[in-house]
Amino acid sequence: MTGEKVRKRADARRNEQALLDAAAAVFVSAGVEAPVRDIAAAAGVGMGTIYRHFPTRADLVVAVYRHQIEACAEAGPALLESAGGPYAALVAWTDLFVDFLVTKHGLAAALRPDRAEFDALHSSFLDRLVPVCARLLDAAVAAGEVRADVPALALMRAVGNLCIGGGDDPDYDARRMVGLLLAGLR
Repeated sequence: MTGEKVRKRADARRNEQALLDAAAAVFVSAGVEAPVRDIAAAAGVGMGTIYRHFPTRADLVVAVYRHQIEACAEAGPALLESAGGPYAALVAWTDLFVDFLVTKHGLAAALRPDRAEFDALHSSFLDRLVPVCARLLDAAVAAGEVRADVPALALMRAVGNLCIGGGDDPDYDARRMVGLLLAGLR
């Protein structure tokens, strides 16, 4: 019986991770107001499974946000090892960060009634991701690939501002603008 419980718990954790990955992908492409049925379909689960894990949309958005913080934090060191150089790692990590920001912009509306939760999430965001960005920047500076006078938080704010810069303009390409920003670091 114990082995069965452990297996079920592991299965439940894998299912929840798959659901969060699917929700993040749907949020990136369709926004945080995407229908729950679209998330369920992308995750290969029923809507009841989503509501069992996340009773409200805000619960789901917060869980995706936390999941993406951890994914971005873990990706930094992995990319430094595998991306073919510190600048390439910084570019790849920033691309993940842009995906994360798409979800983050919908977070404020989802958490409007709970300012304390929003503030706690923002603190977690800064605590986890600024050091990762700083490590990537430091490695690129040490390799002579980027200029040394741009702090991690300033870069992250610039990327964030570029991601919201287009508003509703369908011709605005935030990724292109972020690419130009990163090229300007060289």
